[in-house]
Amino acid sequence: MSTLNGTPLTRHGNRVLIPSAKPAPAQTTAAAAPPKSAAVGDPTATVAPAPAAIPEAVVRTMIVCVTDELATVLDSTRNLERHLGVTGTSCPRYWAIPALRLWQRGQLIDLRPTKTGPRQCAGGPIRLLDLAGMRHGAYVGASVRHQHWTHVVAGTRPATPWPTFLQRHLSDPSGYPMATATAEFHRQPRVQAMRMHNAATHGPGQLDLGDLEIFQAGAAAYANYHALWALCTDAFLTETGDRTQPASAFFADRITYLEKAARHLDSLDENQRLFAIDLHHP
Repeated sequence: MSTLNGTPLTRHGNRVLIPSAKPAPAQTTAAAAPPKSAAVGDPTATVAPAPAAIPEAVVRTMIVCVTDELATVLDSTRNLERHLGVTGTSCPRYWAIPALRLWQRGQLIDLRPTKTGPRQCAGGPIRLLDLAGMRHGAYVGASVRHQHWTHVVAGTRPATPWPTFLQRHLSDPSGYPMATATAEFHRQPRVQAMRMHNAATHGPGQLDLGDLEIFQAGAAAYANYHALWALCTDAFLTETGDRTQPASAFFADRITYLEKAARHLDSLDENQRLFAIDLHHP
């Protein structure tokens, strides 16, 4: 996930807390009359509140279940839009099994050579992908990262995640400009500690501000989240053509998506081919 250095983006949302509305009137025995439509010059008219703006989930990487017939053509990025209706490139994120035989390499999509570590590819039959190794590696890496984050933010109070500020901006762009939302988000001591660390750190050691809410959920939650995300990423296209992804940028909806996608992945046959795609957005 990309970091939020500088101006935050909508894609870094985790969970947005919708600003509370005015308390509803107490229930009575009689049914309440519906609000009147606003009329010009009518001071008693009631205007229904506009629906709250919901930040959409940003899908950068998608896992596709492909048929045997499409497996050969999907290795070429120019065929993605024609066969899948998406624009993107193959993403070599999967680990090949350590005991991969020479004759099995042709069954993997976009297999990359490597001198050390697991051999990576964009997909292939599940039986040739080291999904368990990927999940364990992501869990361990996230656990170490959370421990480091705990040290960086020690002594600071829990911070309000960026999507809360974004929610308020989207609901009232003129009354709560993006510049104000950004400034108030950055003003929090915990966010300042993370940004200061990122300013002094180059490379993979930086902390993703978009993970703030997940960091604050605890070490186990953070590690489990990234272990599942390593396999399911941002969206999942099933073998029947059904696409599933988070209903919104809210962290709760991201968890719901990962639960559903992980269950589906576990139910697949070992011969089912998976294909990871980095999507291109206009």
